[in-house]
Parts: sequence; C-alpha cells; structure tokens
Amino acid sequence: MSSGNVEFEQFRVFLEKTCGILLGSNKQYLVSSRLNKLMEQNGIKTLGELTQRIQGFSRGGLREQVIDAMTTNETLWFRDTYPFEVLKNRVLPELIKASPNQPLRIWSAASSSGQEPFSLSMTIDEFEKINLGQLKAGVRIVATDLSSSMLAACKAGEYDSLAMGRGLSQERLTRYFDPKGPGRWVVKAPIRSRVEFRPLNLLDSYAALGKFDIVFCRNVLIYFSAEVKKDILTRIHATLKPGGYLFLGASEALNGLPDLYQMVQCSPGIIYKVK
Repeated sequence: MSSGNVEFEQFRVFLEKTCGILLGSNKQYLVSSRLNKLMEQNGIKTLGELTQRIQGFSRGGLREQVIDAMTTNETLWFRDTYPFEVLKNRVLPELIKASPNQPLRIWSAASSSGQEPFSLSMTIDEFEKINLGQLKAGVRIVATDLSSSMLAACKAGEYDSLAMGRGLSQERLTRYFDPKGPGRWVVKAPIRSRVEFRPLNLLDSYAALGKFDIVFCRNVLIYFSAEVKKDILTRIHATLKPGGYLFLGASEALNGLPDLYQMVQCSPGIIYKVK
C-alpha cells in the first residue's frame, strides 16, 4: 500500500470514529477537493500530517474545520416535497386528534444549513392558517447538527440568491422572508422563533433532547455503516413518544428493526410509526 493510501486510510478511520461517516475507499478525490484549501491555509503538506495534527485535540479550530468540510452537504427547501405534505395533511391532524391541547415537538436531526427545520416551521405556519386554533398549544422544532459553524449560520437565518433558488417558491419567499441587502434574504422572525438550534453528534447521547412526536432524520444515515445506522435508529426510537413518526430520506430504508417501527405507505413516500 502506498504512503498516500495509508494516509487516506488513517483519515478514514479518524472520520468514522469521530462522527460515524464511512468514506468509501474510492473517495480520495472528495477528501482532496474538500480539504486542499484548508491544508494550504494551515501550511499542511500531506493528509497524514493533517490527521496527526487533528487527532490530538478533542476540540479545536482546525479539527472542527476539517469535520465541517467533510460533513457539510448542500440541501434544499422542502426537499422531496412529499414529507412536508404528509406532515401537514396526515401526521399533524392525527397527532392533534390523539393528544388535543398538547404541544408538539419535532426534531430535525441533521439540520445542515437550516433549510429543513425552517421548511418544517413554514409547513406548521401553513397548517395553522388552514386549521385555525388546532395548534393552540404550539409546536417546537429542535434542529441539531455536528457543525457549529453551520449552526451559527442557521441561527442568523440568512441566505443568498443561490440558496433561495433551491426548492423555494416565489410565494413562500415573499411570505416568509425579508430582503437583507443585495441578493440576500433573512427568514422572518415568527418562523425562526419556532426553531431551536443545538449542537449534536449523532454518535453521542440524545438524552438531553427530551421526547419528540416527530423526527426528521433525512439524507444522513447513508453516510454511516449498517451497524451505526441501526444504533442511531434504535436510539431515535427511544426519543419518540408512543405513536410518534420517523421520516427518513427518499433513498433510505429502515431494515432490521421490525419490533420498533411500523412502515406506513403514504403514496408517494413511506414514513415510519413507533410501535
């Protein structure tokens, strides 16, 4: 094995141990494209040198920047559309009927740049406008992510024109955003106020989050090994209230946990109900 391959293997082990992400052996190009600039800025010549530098710190600027670079993925407003329609037309009415006058809690388990939790908040607003008074107890959305720099950006709720063009209708842009300088918009305060952003590594404990009625864990499990994925889904189950719902990504399936979740066909899409 060449020295480059050895260094890549060491980095793969570091990334999986730190945040559960399982890099394929053919992903050297991805690592290079995401880390080259960072390595240049810090005068680091090789991937091996970078791995050595960041392994010694439980916290630290460079280590965090590397994890940010490797875990940051582009996302969309109202990604795949159907989960938000299913939430609005099926899940919310069912949960409200089962527990009237109870506040609802939703967990966005990999909030990335904030589009998912803010899309959820807009969906809640749209439901309230059609079903006046049904959500009088309120809805709280807890959004978590591994990246602290992402969370800081999410809290500001500001987006440029490129981000705004990814899945957001003109109607929703007008209704839920205020202009903030040339080519920038900010999420309106009532939509932001429903969302609380918290740092969380999905490999760590979820105990401090409390219990939820709904969990969105979409398009993140694909990066984990089968063993880690099963562990995460088992622990997410423990955060869900009886009768609660789990939403996964369109290309993700829940296999091997028939005692915990019941598959619900929504046409389009599939969601999972707690047994």
